[in-house]
Amino acid sequence: MPRKTNTEKSDKRGKSARENRTPRPKPKIDFTLDALDYKNTTLLRTFVTDQGRILPRKYTGLPAQFQRRMTTAIKRARQMLLMK
Repeated sequence: MPRKTNTEKSDKRGKSARENRTPRPKPKIDFTLDALDYKNTTLLRTFVTDQGRILPRKYTGLPAQFQRRMTTAIKRARQMLLMK
């Protein structure tokens, strides 16, 4: 009998492990690069957790270019003591 690989393994319900995952909804936020500024703290707070950590692209749903600029804007706002 051939051995099952990781992709062929299934749990008790007969579904594969990949099918059992529940997809996380990504919040889609539409804005322009001009709106992404370190002075716009209300927008930047949507990308920061309560503990002050920057949310990854996986959760924000931003393209890589927006994510990089958003990260630098948050760091600049922290330096200017606009955000904690």
